[in-house]
Amino acid sequence: MTEEKDAAKLLNGSALAYVGDAVTEVFVRSSLVSLGITDTSRYSELSRLFVTAHAQSGAYAKIADSVTEEEKRILLRGRNAHLTHRPKNQTQSDYRRATGFEALIGYLYLSKNTERAKELFDLAYIDVLDGIRNKEL
Repeated sequence: MTEEKDAAKLLNGSALAYVGDAVTEVFVRSSLVSLGITDTSRYSELSRLFVTAHAQSGAYAKIADSVTEEEKRILLRGRNAHLTHRPKNQTQSDYRRATGFEALIGYLYLSKNTERAKELFDLAYIDVLDGIRNKEL
């Protein structure tokens, strides 16, 4: 096991989600730019399809059957993290699953497994990415 992976395993779900939030944002922005989106007003509009608790809860559900046992433990660690708040207009269950999704992305990034994080991101948002690509969204 690598030092990075060992260190990432020691972090709590909230810390992993904190990093995962930033990594997810980079994936979203990179994806939008690579899809040829050039209108800056569309960036914010389309970003919401990826980064709300509801969207990330859906992402969690989409990848749940495609993760390894180790990744499943990280999803659960993030989902079960002690949360002190949740955004308005979001359900507690959506917010918890979103935190689990972000925790997994953060864990993979910190473990130097960015390729796997991007693979799961693409799987989680394949419908959104295809909708943007096909100009349906």
